[in-house]
Amino acid sequence: MLDRKFVRQEPELVRKAIADKNESADLDRFLELESTRRSRLVEVEELKARRNEASEAIGKAKKAGEDAAAAVEAMREVNAQIKELDAGLATLDEQLVDLESRFPNLPDDDVPRGGEDQNELVSSNGARPDFDFDPLPHWDLAGNLGLMHTAAAAEMSGSGFSLLTGDVARLERALINWFLDVHVQEQGYTEINAPYLVRDAAVFGTGQLPKLADDMYQTTVDQLWLIPTAEVSITNFHREHIFEAGEIPRKYVGFSPCFRREAGSAGKDTRGILRVHQFHKVEMVRFTTPDRSEQELEELVDDATVLLDRLELPWRKLKLASGDLSFAAAKCYDLEVYSAGVDSWLEVSSCSNFRDFQGRRANIRFRSEGKGKPQYVHTLNGSGLALPRVLIAILENYQTSDGTIIVPEVLRPYMGSVRQIG
Repeated sequence: MLDRKFVRQEPELVRKAIADKNESADLDRFLELESTRRSRLVEVEELKARRNEASEAIGKAKKAGEDAAAAVEAMREVNAQIKELDAGLATLDEQLVDLESRFPNLPDDDVPRGGEDQNELVSSNGARPDFDFDPLPHWDLAGNLGLMHTAAAAEMSGSGFSLLTGDVARLERALINWFLDVHVQEQGYTEINAPYLVRDAAVFGTGQLPKLADDMYQTTVDQLWLIPTAEVSITNFHREHIFEAGEIPRKYVGFSPCFRREAGSAGKDTRGILRVHQFHKVEMVRFTTPDRSEQELEELVDDATVLLDRLELPWRKLKLASGDLSFAAAKCYDLEVYSAGVDSWLEVSSCSNFRDFQGRRANIRFRSEGKGKPQYVHTLNGSGLALPRVLIAILENYQTSDGTIIVPEVLRPYMGSVRQIG
């Protein structure tokens, strides 16, 4: 959420952000209603001042034994006007919240402007694998080994779901456990196991509602949302909370299944497990002060790339252009790995700085030294890492000419010392 005062004072910056992010939001209507609201607030305050004066006059008249009937009747009329204006203000507030909740976060100044084709390559590491045979895509590799069952998944759940068995399922579990161990034991994150079903306020707080309602799953009885990422649950751990001086920065990490309808993605990347409605992810979330948030973003990216380096997967780091940024992000780096079987760069992590956008929506604040007025925290998150595309890259980059898959060395202790799948 943007500061309402900022929106009033800098409407053209907000208008530009809406355009830069290709969003649809009615800024003019918001400014019109906000002006009406401020005028009515002045009216209400004037009427309340008149009521106070009338109440004082009535008290004096009654004390002096005078007839106060006319003054009492006048005050009733003022009270009725105040009640009517208050009701109108409540309606205006609901409309304003709905309008302002659709304003995206402003992209940072150093974010390239434009669409996906303007994403900026920042760095890369590792060489693409060089095979003396034609590498197979993961659906053929794992399918030939009898370890990926696309038809069975589609039969029970429809398209966009996966069913892995044997050592491929075990490899995914090994990745998740290893990710968590590195983040907790080496990088100082606190592990958190949070709910997978949340209320409206939680997905509003992190910015998915109202924009992404059609891309999420919701239960029919109690109207709870299945989380699209553990970011939602972990960030809302501190909803409506004030950190005291010295309690932040904080770093959390958690594993969760993620559920995404991706209503606007029909027909894209439908083979194998490139794009599925249910997948696993390890998520890093940070709460920090404004002066540290840029540094924390770089640290977040480094914490993710360590994993890719140890897996010996070729990766690249992109700074996203404004039109490719998420609704809530002010700045984002995407990490992509090259996967030989599909001959593509696959996104495995988006590391985002939201500045105070989520803090304001979820009312998460901190107090500086000296017990001053609380300020909104800056929040950041990034995948560390997302499955199944890391799994795809391992299957395809570590394949052999006979159709088996070498297990990366760092994962072998998590695989019972298995060195090769198939």
